[in-house]
Amino acid sequence: MTTTYVALLRGINVGGNKKVPMAELRELLGGLGLDGVRTLLQSGNAVFTGADRDPAELAAAIGRALEDRFGFPVTVMVRTAAELRAAAEANPFPDPASDPAKYTVTFLSAPADPEPLDAIDPSSYAPDEYRLAAGGRELYGRFPNGLGRSRLSPLLDRRRLGAEATTRNWNTVTKLLAMTED
Repeated sequence: MTTTYVALLRGINVGGNKKVPMAELRELLGGLGLDGVRTLLQSGNAVFTGADRDPAELAAAIGRALEDRFGFPVTVMVRTAAELRAAAEANPFPDPASDPAKYTVTFLSAPADPEPLDAIDPSSYAPDEYRLAAGGRELYGRFPNGLGRSRLSPLLDRRRLGAEATTRNWNTVTKLLAMTED
């Protein structure tokens, strides 16, 4: 059986560090036996198909191949197209499409530890807000004044969440979802 996947690479091509050209990422994924590889933006988003397998195992294999090729570790999250669709449909905020750059989804490698999140006083960071998805593998954010100006967003990092994490804005999430449906 063939499955469509999305790979989300964390922390590449930011500020000239950890450079991974998208053409080389496509070539690397193809070399792993993945088909129809397409990338979105320079921040490490790829859509491809391959034999049905565990997304966490696939993420680990991609991470190893990236480190072998480029000489530095890269955290990779992999979701099936169905998982990405479910994450998009579960967004708890009304109408994120109205201003998609102000809404984010943080994809986690494992369910988040809710206890440290419960210690955050939401009123101290208003109008910014977050919601942890049922199952804890996605964290949704709303940042009306922008993610870069948020005092809340630095608190929602992988150390507090207890899992590796990578964040995408709503524009990127919906574009990736559309790519999985092409």
